Amino acid sequence: MTMQKKYRGVVVPMITPLRNGGEIDLEAAATLTEYLVAGQVAPFPLGTTGEAASIPMQARAQFVAAVIRQNARRMPVYAGISDNCLATSMEMARQYADLGADVAVAHLPSYYPLGDDDIKAYYERLADSIPIPLMMYNIPVTTRMSISLDTLECLSHHPNIVGLKDSEKDTERLQAATAVWKDRADFSHMIGCGSLCALALEMGSDGIVPGAANVVPRLFADLYRAGFNRRQEESNRLQALADSISAIFHTNRTLSQSLPTLKAMVHFLGYCQTDVMPPLRPLTQRQLRETGEKLASLRVVLSEQGYVVPRPAEVRPVQIRAAKRAGNDAKRPDVVPAQGDQPS
Repeated sequence: MTMQKKYRGVVVPMITPLRNGGEIDLEAAATLTEYLVAGQVAPFPLGTTGEAASIPMQARAQFVAAVIRQNARRMPVYAGISDNCLATSMEMARQYADLGADVAVAHLPSYYPLGDDDIKAYYERLADSIPIPLMMYNIPVTTRMSISLDTLECLSHHPNIVGLKDSEKDTERLQAATAVWKDRADFSHMIGCGSLCALALEMGSDGIVPGAANVVPRLFADLYRAGFNRRQEESNRLQALADSISAIFHTNRTLSQSLPTLKAMVHFLGYCQTDVMPPLRPLTQRQLRETGEKLASLRVVLSEQGYVVPRPAEVRPVQIRAAKRAGNDAKRPDVVPAQGDQPS
C-alpha cells in the first residue's frame, strides 16, 4: 500500500464551462463541480484542460470562486496559476488563496527556453512568494521543456513545494520518479498522463490527474482505490475503461483538437455548452454528431460495468464562510476522501 500523504487521490483538471462566446457559465461551473465532488474527486480549475492560458484574469477568478463556493470545503481545491509573467502568477495565488484555494499549481513560463538553474530559481521565487502550497507541473507538450528529475528533486525540499504533477508520457521517467518520492511523506507525485494511471499507482505514485474524469469521475475514484490497495487486476480493468473514454477525444488528435472534443462530451452529458476560447475552435456539426454517437455507445459499456452517468440535477447553492481556509474546520478533510482507502 502507498504511504498516505496529505496530497493524494484523484485530482480532476476541470473543463471551463463557457457561454455567449466566452463568459464563464457560473451555473454550469457549480453543477460540474458538484458532479465531480459527489464522485469523490478533487477539482482543479484553470489547468491545461481548462483552457487557462486563453481565459481573461477576471474570468479566471470568477471560475475559481464558483468552484470553491460549490465545493464548500468537501475536497481540496487545486487552482492553476500558470502564466508567462511571474508577478501575475503570484497575484493569482494570493487572490485564489483569499477565495479559499488549498494548493496552487504552476507549469513553467513557455516563451523562453530555460536551463536547470533558471527553472530552479523560478520555482523557488514563486514558492517563496505565495501564501499557499505550490505543486509543480511538468508538461512538455505545451512548454516545450521537460524538467529534469534532478532539478525536481532539489526543488522538492523547498518547504512550500508539496508535489509534482507530471504529464510527460515516459514510463522510465515515471519509474525513476516514484522510486525517489514514494517514501517521502512531505512530497507527492501525481501522474498527469491518463493512460498511465494504473501503472503509476502500481509504481507508487500518490495521485492521478486525468482529464477524462470530467466524464465519469467515480470510475477514476474507483481506479485510484484499487491501485492504492494493490488490487492490480481491478485497477487494470478500470484503466481499460478509462482508456475507452480517452480514445474518443484523444486518439489521433492534437491538444487543440482534443480539448473541444472533451468539452463536447461533457456537453452531451448535460454539464456545459460546447463553447471554447480562441484560438481553439468548437467542433463542427459533423464532428459533434460523430462524438455524440461514440459517447452514446460508450455509455452502454459503462452502464454494463456499473457506471451510469447521471443527468445534471438541480444544484442547491452552498453557503460558505468568507474566511480564507478555515483551518479550524475539523470536518474538512485534508486529502481526497476515498471509501475503502485502507489495506485490503
